[in-house]
Amino acid sequence: MPSEKKIVRKGAYFKKLQALLDEYPQIIIVECDNVSSNQMQKVRTVLRGKAVLLMGKKTMMRKAIRDHIHQNPACEHLLPHLYGNIGFVFTKEDLSEIRELVTSLKVGAPAKAGTIAPNDVVVPAGPTGLEPTQTSFLQALNIGTKIVKGQIEILAPATLIHAGEKVGQSEATLLSKLNIRPFSYGLVPRVIFDHGLIYENKVLDMTLADVSAVISKGVSNIAAIGLQIGYPTLASVPHSIMNGFKNLVSIAIGTEYSFKEAEQMKDMILHPEKFAAAAAAAAPVAAAAEEKKEEKKEEKQEEPEEEEEGDFGLDLFA
Repeated sequence: MPSEKKIVRKGAYFKKLQALLDEYPQIIIVECDNVSSNQMQKVRTVLRGKAVLLMGKKTMMRKAIRDHIHQNPACEHLLPHLYGNIGFVFTKEDLSEIRELVTSLKVGAPAKAGTIAPNDVVVPAGPTGLEPTQTSFLQALNIGTKIVKGQIEILAPATLIHAGEKVGQSEATLLSKLNIRPFSYGLVPRVIFDHGLIYENKVLDMTLADVSAVISKGVSNIAAIGLQIGYPTLASVPHSIMNGFKNLVSIAIGTEYSFKEAEQMKDMILHPEKFAAAAAAAAPVAAAAEEKKEEKKEEKQEEPEEEEEGDFGLDLFA
């Protein structure tokens, strides 16, 4: 049976987690593998006043959330993501800003045998400071070496460990001898809970331009479908009107029938030399306008330099 203190501590944790779920509509679920308690404290200090970091056992988190679903049904979406070493970052601020604060604090760490490499590890070329007696150790790891001034020198950069591979004892020993700390650990955002919606962390990397591109592509697809099946939509109607106008202009050009909008097109076909001359006359004017714009830009760039030179003279006392 658990002690009374442990039961009280669990009850307090449940109340705290449930209160935070009600107060904060946004949560970043973060992974905290290989993160020390000292590093976690620094993260809490950085987030102070902007977000609340809460860690805990997954079993306790699941229990607290299940007991709270009847009051806050949106919390049920969190349950499938409660696995591994995780924590909650509760916030009401901009999620992108909070994510940057969370991921900014990373600490370098040595390679330990048996761990999974989060990134490639490359041993740089150059002197190592190791004695020539350890040449065979490096050769066993397929690293080309030579002896220069009584020490081992690596001939070319060599990839010792690839991302996702398990670190071996030999690789860990070599990196330790070379005083290389190849890995850096910190809180890693996994998913975002935003007002009941769950989406991946990479969604926060999208800019307004990316969103506009996606919407524009969707509108284009809707317009294309509407035109193909002959079903009018807000996206396809402007194209239908334009296509109809083009057909009317084609009929007017091919017959004696005409209307105001088609007269200019027919005139261009009957008298192309007139429009060619007008275009040739407009070209120098456009070129002159471009030159004036460039001159103005150059003047603006030169103005600060003149002001700086004046500061060293006696103009201030004139």
